Amino acid sequence: MHPHSNPSRRMAHANVTIHNKEFRPYLSANQLDEAVDGLAARLSADYAGRRPLFVVVLTGGFMFASDLLKRYRGECEIVFIRVASYEGTGSTGVVQEVLGLREEVQGRHIILVEDIVDTGTTMHHLLPTLQSKGPASVEIATLFFKPESLRHELSIRYVAKEIPNDFVVGYGLDYDGLGRNLPDVYVAV
Repeated sequence: MHPHSNPSRRMAHANVTIHNKEFRPYLSANQLDEAVDGLAARLSADYAGRRPLFVVVLTGGFMFASDLLKRYRGECEIVFIRVASYEGTGSTGVVQEVLGLREEVQGRHIILVEDIVDTGTTMHHLLPTLQSKGPASVEIATLFFKPESLRHELSIRYVAKEIPNDFVVGYGLDYDGLGRNLPDVYVAV
């Protein structure tokens, strides 16, 4: 049995309705655990002997970041920033920085932790801002990546799972504020 597996975390087979929109089961909590385990192992190996600064993009990234960083083996620091570029089921294309990074990043290895990279607008906005502060490196670690949706050229080194251009909720991802607390991920029907 998978070390983080829990039989009580089996995915429900029923659809869920959020704001009158129906979603069907897509990925179970156990499948998410396996994807996060793999990514944590890669990060732990790649950053062995260093002390990276994990910059978690809120709000969607909180569940993923919590699980990822509990499994990261090595010293690290964790900070949180909050940006917004979503309304409803689509990106507005405009990033509004709500809460900025106050930590010193010069000479640091930065890992941006994001729940999902689809259009790439959030990362396209954040990367130049961070790179202008002189870090040793900046990488992106994302739970989900939608390559079909990407509108900005990005180098995304750490991807837990590539998914098609579908709208998903659960495990931190929301639909107009609801659904973040679902342990599984659901896709719009």
